[in-house]
Amino acid sequence: MKSKLPMSLQTKIISINILNTIIIIFVFVVISLVIEYKEVEKQMGNQALQLAIAISSMPSVTSSLEAEDPSKLLQPLINKIRRETGAEFIVIGDKEGIRYAHPDDTKIGLPMVGGDNGLALKGEFYISKAKGSLGKSIRGKGPILNAEGQIIGVVSVGFLMSDLREVTIQRGKVIGLISLIVVVIGMIISYLLARNIRSTTLGLDPHEMTSLYLERNAILYSIKEGIISVDKHGYITMINQSAKNLLDVKEDIVHKKIETILPNTGVYNVLETGKPDRDHEITLRNKRIIINRTPIIEDNQVIGVVSTFRDKTEVNKMLETLTEVKKYSEDLRAQTHEFSNKLYVLSGLLQLQKYDEAIEMIQAESSAHEIQNKIIFEQINDPKIQALLLGKLGRASEKKIRFIIDNNCSIGTLPKHIVYSDVISIIGNLIDNAFDAIEGRRDGEVTFFAIDVGDDLVIEVYDNGHGIPEHGLNKIFKTGYSTKGEKNRGFGLAIVQQVVENLNGTIEVQSQLGNGTILSIYLPKTNSHVS
Repeated sequence: MKSKLPMSLQTKIISINILNTIIIIFVFVVISLVIEYKEVEKQMGNQALQLAIAISSMPSVTSSLEAEDPSKLLQPLINKIRRETGAEFIVIGDKEGIRYAHPDDTKIGLPMVGGDNGLALKGEFYISKAKGSLGKSIRGKGPILNAEGQIIGVVSVGFLMSDLREVTIQRGKVIGLISLIVVVIGMIISYLLARNIRSTTLGLDPHEMTSLYLERNAILYSIKEGIISVDKHGYITMINQSAKNLLDVKEDIVHKKIETILPNTGVYNVLETGKPDRDHEITLRNKRIIINRTPIIEDNQVIGVVSTFRDKTEVNKMLETLTEVKKYSEDLRAQTHEFSNKLYVLSGLLQLQKYDEAIEMIQAESSAHEIQNKIIFEQINDPKIQALLLGKLGRASEKKIRFIIDNNCSIGTLPKHIVYSDVISIIGNLIDNAFDAIEGRRDGEVTFFAIDVGDDLVIEVYDNGHGIPEHGLNKIFKTGYSTKGEKNRGFGLAIVQQVVENLNGTIEVQSQLGNGTILSIYLPKTNSHVS
């Protein structure tokens, strides 16, 4: 069974507006007809009353009523008046209610009917409704007085209620015609309104807009990049959760100015020029942000800007990890190269039949590697650190640096929250920094020590270099600072500090000029406080 398609927005708007117009017009017509009926009734009653007053005051009527045969004189006179005034009937009777004038000649001499002569016989003029011989009617009644002011008869002028309805219906037809014209105009306006709304909504129906809205929210929530859109006046119209997290925004900032959270963003420049701004880097809340701005254009007019941004720190961290992996690979290649050189020497000694020298060389190398390998493979249980230290041993050998792994090292498997990139960044950069510190010294020596007994993982690297001057102790962790004063250096310790802070650890520096430097790292083995 096929599902019923939802009604289109255009059809819905037209239908609702037409129905609304018809209901309003219907109510208006009913109320107008009621008012019109009351008004016509009032007019007819007043007309009948005024005509009754006029007839009662005519001397000819008074004199005819006092004659021996009143009907002979009154009937032609009253019929003439009735034809000229358009009254449905004019009836004149004496004070006993006997008719002397009536539209129907056969009813002359008969009593007046309706039972509404009481007030007239008391001398009052009034309007009444009653059912007479000609049907239900609205009447104007009053007394006829003689010269002495005595009541000698009653006059009754009336219009049939059927005539009243007929007049109302005729006027109602006019109102109905006008109403029909209004309905047609309403239909045309509804159609034009529906077309305009459909054009504004890009031809989308309500269910399609609802679906797009839900999909939009889901997409914005799932995108890792921060997204903020503003209108042409710079007021924020939308911000996704990633943007709030990245900018540490807790409150609702929709409908606020963009500069309240992103100062100097360049949004207004894009609003003015309509040109997109790509990969612009700014510092915001101690974070390096890469931001893109794209104008929203409608009818060749810029009506807003969408800004997308991401934290460059994450990008840098990934690049740093890749750099450290590359360094580790280079260290392993250096170790391979160093061993290759030693194998070449050993091969040469054997070819020259210098067997004693070859054995001595093998024993020396074996003894040195046996001690180091025993520490690495028996006292350090984490394979990541084992691989890293093996690489550094090879590089130290190539650079003719004495690299010592302390006999007291003892490390188990690292906690899960200390990932491989963290280990490379900390240990790798500390050792490389120490190698640089003793570069060129014949007695250069670097010692590595690590232990995880207790609540912290402790890592120390000692070098017997020249040491760090006192004024440089507060600068060594700044990006780009180097005790050698060379360009493109001074990044290693800055990376170490960033990783240590992320792991909620601490760094201690002990250094004396001429006596070398000790860098100590303390990393909590639990990640309950790590953000």
